[in-house]
Amino acid sequence: MARANRHYIPGQVWHLTHRCHKREFLLKLVKDRRKWLQWLFEAKRRYGLIILNYTVTSNHIHLLVLDEQGRDVIPQSIKLVAGRTAVSDN
Repeated sequence: MARANRHYIPGQVWHLTHRCHKREFLLKLVKDRRKWLQWLFEAKRRYGLIILNYTVTSNHIHLLVLDEQGRDVIPQSIKLVAGRTAVSDN
């Protein structure tokens, strides 16, 4: 089934979900979840991501973020967090 079109509306609160690769349980260990959180707060520092709330489960995350900085902040932040977490030393 095709993904629905994404519409960008500035200044809104966004609920984001992001799954682990192949829906595997890649965040089941506390150290892996902590590493993910470190990169999330690095994205906040670098790009000005406004984090309202988050939940990290063993195979996906939920984020509530406020978009006030511009169109590229959320995608750049997710790219940083997911990419750096995936290649980090365990």
